[in-house]
Amino acid sequence: MKTKKTDKPAVHIVQKELLQPYNPITVNLIGAGGTGGQVLTALARMNHALITLGHAGLFVRVFDDDTVDTANLGRQLFTTAELGQYKSVALINRINRFFGTNWKAETCLYDKKSLSDTELASAIITVSCVDTVQARYDIAEILKNLAKNYGGRNHVKYWMDFGNSRSSGQVILSTLEKIKQPASDLYRPVESLPLVTDEFKELLLSSEQADNTPSCSLAEALTKQDLFINSALANCGASLLWQLFREGILFNRGFFLNLKDFRTQPLKVA
Repeated sequence: MKTKKTDKPAVHIVQKELLQPYNPITVNLIGAGGTGGQVLTALARMNHALITLGHAGLFVRVFDDDTVDTANLGRQLFTTAELGQYKSVALINRINRFFGTNWKAETCLYDKKSLSDTELASAIITVSCVDTVQARYDIAEILKNLAKNYGGRNHVKYWMDFGNSRSSGQVILSTLEKIKQPASDLYRPVESLPLVTDEFKELLLSSEQADNTPSCSLAEALTKQDLFINSALANCGASLLWQLFREGILFNRGFFLNLKDFRTQPLKVA
């Protein structure tokens, strides 16, 4: 009697140039609000740890044209002394002073109108923490164009998107091009991870009905988003990125998080 062969587990294997780079890995972080501020702090901690372990570390640019107002205090990582400042500038200045980095703030939107410099737009890893569906589609269009037409050192490879509602959210890792995979007897290497804007189009369109008008106070902001949803997503998403750098192999390409029920559902590489 023949036994049925079991399928090899699907994995995505990271290229060596990200694991043992000669220069810091460039990361473009889009959005410096509730989630973006938390992700930036996680990236700074990750950079410090990677350098300690002999890695070249990260170089991060933060894109956001918004300024700090009173409704941001408490839920986002800003103080009264930073009221009126650009969010990206306030966060980057603090990170640079605390960790001794030389990361950059860009006080503009990440869109075709603002980004005429392809060197600035392109990064090996793009992390988006934006509020609107249209912003995600704009980012996807820019990244796909860069993947086809830009061949510089910071050629785009990965896009990690953070999105959330009041008490739930998701983090999805995508590739902008096929990542060459080694042969494996144990696993089934997957060279492409689908874009969030392609795979979860219906989910994005349904979430577009959410109210994105600015809040006038912290109390009003908390009726729209739970106090800890941003930090919970940021830490789990950063763990996925940390696994990419430290283990070089991914069995999961993201997750769905429900903070109300304390449930996390991984999204497997397939």
